[in-house]
Amino acid sequence: MKELFRERDLTKVTFYQSLLEAAEIPTFIKNENLSTTEGVSIPDFFPALCVVHSEDYDRAYALIKEHLEETEKLSGTEITCPNCGETSPGNFGACWNCQSPLTQE
Repeated sequence: MKELFRERDLTKVTFYQSLLEAAEIPTFIKNENLSTTEGVSIPDFFPALCVVHSEDYDRAYALIKEHLEETEKLSGTEITCPNCGETSPGNFGACWNCQSPLTQE
């Protein structure tokens, strides 16, 4: 077991857990239930994403880093919806207005 990162926001931790599980990297979240405790602001108690097998750490780290870099790159662009013509940030998967799928060209 090796910890990848801690984050106060459990939704971010579970998102990256899903990303790694899709890549067939077994993971678990330490302190998952403590994140809902009122007033917990001690980083040691934040949810922590861990890989089950230490040998998966480098690949897991690289996948998360790649996703963060791609998201940052896309957030600076805009996409025009082919359905309704509204613009959305480049890191959106669906139009904010009509929920039609968006694709990068």
